[in-house]
Amino acid sequence: MFTIETFTFNPFQENTYILYNEKGHALIIDPGTYFPPEQQALKDFMLRRGLLPSGLINTHCHLDHVFGNKWVAEAYNLTPQIHPVEEELHTMSAVFAHQYGLEFNLYKGDFIYLQEGDNVMLDEDRLEAILVPGHSPGSLAFYCKAQNFVISGDALFLESIGRTDLPGGDHGQLLHSIKEKLFNLPAETVVYPGHGPRTTIGHERNNNPFVQP
Repeated sequence: MFTIETFTFNPFQENTYILYNEKGHALIIDPGTYFPPEQQALKDFMLRRGLLPSGLINTHCHLDHVFGNKWVAEAYNLTPQIHPVEEELHTMSAVFAHQYGLEFNLYKGDFIYLQEGDNVMLDEDRLEAILVPGHSPGSLAFYCKAQNFVISGDALFLESIGRTDLPGGDHGQLLHSIKEKLFNLPAETVVYPGHGPRTTIGHERNNNPFVQP
């Protein structure tokens, strides 16, 4: 069974998620650690809980979601898992960081590629990858049917949606992804977004002003 811990990191206030189980194994999703104290906070949490990270996953590769890829990959000997079309965006994240006046140590190693329908396993626990492009070309959400939650990245927020004015963004495509993919999940599904507080699919179906019939 997954337990979910949320950290909010970096100048963009991005949500980093740690999913771990009773065996002490963990997945790190969207490591946004930018400042050294944020790296230490993540490390300390792992040590306090006695966790061994076995997977590093990116919902997408905008810079605020991959700030910590290099540090996490090196600290825990992990290879980032992304949708293949996000690799170019990952490479460009260093350019975008420079435009914001931010120094950035870009991860430059190998990747494990995920496609829609792939399962990410943590022992017996399962996350299903759902392709939700629009905010970025290869955005993935990760759905746990057994526990009724989804890690949505920047596709869907509490009564909001991801911005689509960044390179590779497509507003119509994002709305389609939300309506045809995320809104088909059960209403009680808890949404853990890339920024801000959690919500539910049912709440967003009924209250999200950006995605209405």
